[in-house]
Amino acid sequence: MGGVRRDDAQRDSSSLRVLHLYPKGDFFTGAAIQVWDLVQGLQARGHDIVLATRPGSHWAERAASAGLTYYGLPMASELDLRSVLELVRLLRRHRIQVVHAHKGRARTLILLAGLFTGMPVLVLNRGVSFPLDRFNRLGYITRRVTAIIAVCEAIKMSLVRAGVPEAKIRVIYSGTDTERFHPGVDRTRIREELGLTRGQFLVTQIGVRDGKGNGDVMEAMATVTARAPSAHLLMVGARDPRAVHERAQGLGLKRNFHVLGFREDVPEILAGSDCCVDASYRGLGLTGTLRESLAVATPVVATAVEGNPELVIEGETGLLFPPRDVPALARAITRVMSDPVLARQTADAGRRRVELLFSTRRKVERVEALYRELVAAHRPRS
Repeated sequence: MGGVRRDDAQRDSSSLRVLHLYPKGDFFTGAAIQVWDLVQGLQARGHDIVLATRPGSHWAERAASAGLTYYGLPMASELDLRSVLELVRLLRRHRIQVVHAHKGRARTLILLAGLFTGMPVLVLNRGVSFPLDRFNRLGYITRRVTAIIAVCEAIKMSLVRAGVPEAKIRVIYSGTDTERFHPGVDRTRIREELGLTRGQFLVTQIGVRDGKGNGDVMEAMATVTARAPSAHLLMVGARDPRAVHERAQGLGLKRNFHVLGFREDVPEILAGSDCCVDASYRGLGLTGTLRESLAVATPVVATAVEGNPELVIEGETGLLFPPRDVPALARAITRVMSDPVLARQTADAGRRRVELLFSTRRKVERVEALYRELVAAHRPRS
């Protein structure tokens, strides 16, 4: 259970001691990036942050570079007693005031650890809309959970309908780093890599997995490209690019289709695109690539489900379509292609909305304020 320790420095008396618990080892998913941006932002504001994830070289290297206290814990299951005992030691060693648990396994492990030591403020993160089963519901309604951060109003309401007390739920939107994602990002690099001219229209979807509606996007683009051969589709984040390419060819996309694996140059990819599409139809909260695309002022088309309409306002900051409605998706993409004035207006308005409500800076400020409020009101329980 090795840890990377930041040098102890003189801290202001107002700084908080916070443990962030992320029970996965991935680093380039949306959830992981949200955790990393948050811990960095809180550390920059003077707080003592401890980060624990499943062992991962990227996490360890980034934490060491940032001077962040880091531990790699197995977290192999909800009943991983080895990790529970290590969490007990971490709580005591660092005199943790707030635990922020990301995902259900982290919640269960810290609740078990709390049986052996005083439980600090416990904040849960809820970023998906899958229904709560009986076990998970208990993990949210227990009095030992101090507060729940829902990443959009739609998720908050789904929790309330499941019986979670509304008073303990706070909506804090996930954030996008607007210093990394901005309209000045290089828009030529990805087009040169794909061999596209300025006149060819590039539609991009980031994320290849169940529930993302990748097949719907391919079908819609087959319709679009039949009428507009200059249109191209790019999918990013495929674990098996060859399989995705074969599926696209089976739907009639051949020369007009491109697929890439995991990439770190997402700002440049979105900036070089003419439209970003998200066709997710289940499990989502608010799709991160919609925020990121609007942050670089690229137009978006998205399903009108869960939190997406809280960012993508129809005709104002983007276009919406019903989930699994391939013809409606094709029409929305065609509308963006054929109406460059609308495309530019919605992208610019979307950029302003991201800066106002969906930036990382805004998120960090709101999370910090919540921590302070909860710590001030907290009375430790055995």
